[in-house]
Amino acid sequence: MSSAPIYNIDLPDFTADPYPDLKNMRSNQPISYVPQLGATLITLRDDISVNEKLIETFSSHQPDGLMSKLMGTNMMRKDGHAHMLERRAVFPSFSPKTVRDSWQNQFIKSTAEILNRIESFRKADIVKDFAMPVSAEALKVVTGLTNMSWNEMDRVSQGMMDGIANYQGDPEIEENCKDCTSSIDKHIDEILPTLKDKPDSSLISVQLTSGLNFDQLRANVKLAISGGQNEPRDAISGTTWALLKHPEQLKLVKRGDFSWLKAFEEFGRWISPIGMSPRRVEKKYRFKGVDFHPDDRVFFMFGSANRDELIFDKADNFNIKRDVSASITFGAGPHFCAGAWVSKSLISEVALPMLFERFPNLSLEGNTKFMGWAFRGPIAVNVTW
Repeated sequence: MSSAPIYNIDLPDFTADPYPDLKNMRSNQPISYVPQLGATLITLRDDISVNEKLIETFSSHQPDGLMSKLMGTNMMRKDGHAHMLERRAVFPSFSPKTVRDSWQNQFIKSTAEILNRIESFRKADIVKDFAMPVSAEALKVVTGLTNMSWNEMDRVSQGMMDGIANYQGDPEIEENCKDCTSSIDKHIDEILPTLKDKPDSSLISVQLTSGLNFDQLRANVKLAISGGQNEPRDAISGTTWALLKHPEQLKLVKRGDFSWLKAFEEFGRWISPIGMSPRRVEKKYRFKGVDFHPDDRVFFMFGSANRDELIFDKADNFNIKRDVSASITFGAGPHFCAGAWVSKSLISEVALPMLFERFPNLSLEGNTKFMGWAFRGPIAVNVTW
């Protein structure tokens, strides 16, 4: 373990609300070893931004990590040339041009169908009834897994998210994660003949044509599902909640003074759907008086960085007027999220404007509870119209 001072957490409390502990760490010991997580947490924005780029020291390659063990070694768990090789191979699926020309109209179509389905409800849970299917239907198209139901897409994504955050070693969570990855493999096998016969811009198809082997293909599809379902789901529902909780800011967006993208980006800073990114220390390293040793586990705490008081004024407040250019919601180094353009299109150009246009009198009903520290989102966002 590193020589960082120890900071103890109560894991259930940290899962329910990590921000008080993270704020305490930033103020008193920005680099802390947390025994309950078996990792050294780096919590300041600039410290993360500097060190995330040092791939020769903080390696993404983690053969014994939960993601590699449960989902296979995807491009996120590779560095340097190996990482860039696969990143270039998948880029045609995620490029701004592909999003604009191939995906956005399909996002609009499926989102309209979902809104038509729930319109007569007069009340709904934005997470379960809207954001979950919107995100899953988009991910089916982008990955190429059009043979998978949206319900199953969400189930396997959540199961993998739970599995790779299972640092407490719960065997039931691990078994469920394995069942989810098996389901993805089965659906990939089913759709492969179709995509071989009729190639398109989907993730499976572009990897087939690029020459990546099947292990690489499967691992990268699982990676896309793991982050590509929960992050937009939680951002759509979370941004909806944040705007309804701050009606004066919602009014500014509806009036056109600020964009839906600004609202999404501020929510992503304020309550980061992806709260951390793990690394393995490759070699001895000293930073700000802390000694790191080979194979130490390090967590770059994005959720903490985005509330760094040294960077953001009144960082604990939601404010769409603020400059969020320094936030690292999508990462800060070579592993910057490949699906960022897909997320921005789906969330800020489709889901949010279509939801509020269809239901202009949307209002919250009851309290909203958020959960998670590695991945964070609302459990339910109950609304009426």
